[in-house]
Amino acid sequence: MPGAKKVEVPNRLLGALPRKEYQKPLPILEPVNLTFGEILYESQTQIRHVYFPNDCFVSMLTTVDTGRAAEVGLIGSEGMIGVPMALGVAVSPFRAVVQGGGTAMRLKTRDFRRSFTNSAALKREVFLFTHLLMIQIAQTAACNRFHVVAQRMARWMLMTRDRVNSNEFRITQEFLALMLGVRRVGVSAAMSDLRERSLIVYSRGTITILDHEGLVAHACGCYKTVKDTYAEAQTKNGNARPALHK
Repeated sequence: MPGAKKVEVPNRLLGALPRKEYQKPLPILEPVNLTFGEILYESQTQIRHVYFPNDCFVSMLTTVDTGRAAEVGLIGSEGMIGVPMALGVAVSPFRAVVQGGGTAMRLKTRDFRRSFTNSAALKREVFLFTHLLMIQIAQTAACNRFHVVAQRMARWMLMTRDRVNSNEFRITQEFLALMLGVRRVGVSAAMSDLRERSLIVYSRGTITILDHEGLVAHACGCYKTVKDTYAEAQTKNGNARPALHK
């Protein structure tokens, strides 16, 4: 409802709801702590909860017949884990893995269905996020096909920075190789390239971005395309949801 007072909550999808609409599912929203590496769903398994990240973020991985996996989507406080439920599908097409530990709010699927059916505002926000996630997934697929590892790594670091709201975050080279769908040696070479350009430092599993603008310039255009699309969608829909971190 235009002009309706919003709520101040860490998850920006929930925070975009009018206060009255947010208060409806509030008693059944369960706060949870999610840890790095925790698997929320395996591919082709039943979705039992939907999650609204506060300060954590989750990778959506797709696998190939050899058992290898690559990241196709990254979700933080801007959205929700479990969007197939909004489309009437209770099975996850992806493996959902916690990439940055932290807190989230979750709903049992039956409670989400009820809230989603009864709230036009929640339905609008979830559909908008689903649209944006589809764009991110499509752009990531094209990025993985056409851009070199160093560009893709820079894009991934920037996307992660936006979600943790910090220039410093933890990630191992092994996990980064999994996210990008490349061998460890490729990750090491790309990281060396970014270090030599004085864009980042990497020490004991911690990445620190030294030059944000330089990293944006070095990344492929996919990062800016997705981020600009997100901002544009908020404007066109008259949405008060805060943009991703600048």
